[in-house]
Amino acid sequence: MTSISKISKFPHLRQDFAASLVVFLVALPLCVGVAVASGVPAEVGLVTGIVGGIITGLLPGSSLQVSGPAAGLTVLVFEAVDTYGLAALGVIVLITGLLQLAMGALKLGRWFRAISISVVEGMLAGIGLVIIAGQLYAAAGLKAPASGIDKILGLPGAAADIFGSTEALASLAVGAGTIAVVVLWKRLPKGAQTVPGALAAVVLATLVTLAFGLPVATVEVQGLLDSIQPPGADEFAGLASIGMIGTILAFTLIASAESLFSAAAVDRLHDGPRTEYNKELMAQGAGNAVCGVLGALPMTAVIVRSSANVAAGARTKASRVLHGVWLLLFAALLPAALALIPLPALAGILIHAGWKLIPLRGLVSLWRSHRGEALILVVTAVSIVAVNMFEGVLIGLALSVVKTAWEASHLRLEVIDKGAGPVQVYLSGNATFLRLPKILDSLESLPQDRPVELDLSGLHHLDHACRTALENWAERHSATGTDPVKVTEPAVRAEVPEPSKADAGAKATAV
Repeated sequence: MTSISKISKFPHLRQDFAASLVVFLVALPLCVGVAVASGVPAEVGLVTGIVGGIITGLLPGSSLQVSGPAAGLTVLVFEAVDTYGLAALGVIVLITGLLQLAMGALKLGRWFRAISISVVEGMLAGIGLVIIAGQLYAAAGLKAPASGIDKILGLPGAAADIFGSTEALASLAVGAGTIAVVVLWKRLPKGAQTVPGALAAVVLATLVTLAFGLPVATVEVQGLLDSIQPPGADEFAGLASIGMIGTILAFTLIASAESLFSAAAVDRLHDGPRTEYNKELMAQGAGNAVCGVLGALPMTAVIVRSSANVAAGARTKASRVLHGVWLLLFAALLPAALALIPLPALAGILIHAGWKLIPLRGLVSLWRSHRGEALILVVTAVSIVAVNMFEGVLIGLALSVVKTAWEASHLRLEVIDKGAGPVQVYLSGNATFLRLPKILDSLESLPQDRPVELDLSGLHHLDHACRTALENWAERHSATGTDPVKVTEPAVRAEVPEPSKADAGAKATAV
């Protein structure tokens, strides 16, 4: 009787249990790899994965997406740790979480859906490029330069160093072999694919390294409890720094956008309950706040784990909570297993993850249909590589706003001159200050000795700058002794701070 009641209380426990194991196997190498690439101990990545599974997993928002350390934040975390130190990372992540909680409480979650998809994809592509360039050095056992552009420009010199070192070649071979296994794993029979390709690649790389005694670096282990470093009072003093404030804003923007875009993508993969965006933003905020207190990595919802969760048949949030439990048990009971993992294998996993962040096929189709959006994507990606993450995203957002403003000011100007009588000028669309040069060039080129009829009835919007410029031009044109310019007012009169001198009720009036 008791077993029947438990089954009725958890009708999908079997599916969720099986899915949690799959997600755990997918998350394990990624948690470790992201941590190592971020310049922090491997266990710190596991702590974030545990919090993302158990804490965020229990909260409402999205039922099937899974949270943890994400490759998309690797570059930003590495820069933050390099600049402010590992101890300050907890403060940055804590404040990020508190900001996310506040934005969710203020119901700002849905506004992240208004961010141009080209900016988000450009951000991820730029991150992917920096990850690939940086992890190529790690795969060969070399130290990568600090900035994204230096990483790329330094690759030819790194290649020369690799071919001159037996150890570097062995390390690179392990990384390349890891990538090959991940790519080819999907071509195996479906039975073999029950084991995630990333995990299989890391296990095979570890076995090969041990069997042949290859001289490659492995993960450094310091224990789960030793890796937890709550921030102290001294670290909070860094909040007076403008640079740290900018880093926190970048963490908040990118982590929130990535999580909510992931939620939208996961919703398309299943027929279950839809994501409640404000609650999901608060769940991410609560998770990041806990990660900050523990001195761990920031978290986001991760599409790789989330899609694996859905594909494995998960039905409720129990699967993501259980995956966090499995990560906790592994970190507590088998920490020594981490010390066997070769670093170039983790670099190979991240190179593959970085490559998947670059939407090459989507960029080609986007260029054919929306070249402006494709340009925003490319400029955002290049800016992140050339400058840094935060400023690159700001450049992308600024371009998106400018493009939208330009398109919103679409204007059609038509001049009809029959050789005799008045010259007729028709304006339709949106007349804003962005189009003033075009409007005035056309009007000032009209014959000065001919009357003009200016028809504005086709305008949907006429801003104050354009109205003032049109009135001034009409006065100048009429001052030459020509009949006054006759203006047909627009049907909708916008941004007119004070009544016009012309009679608003007349369809054709003299200016």
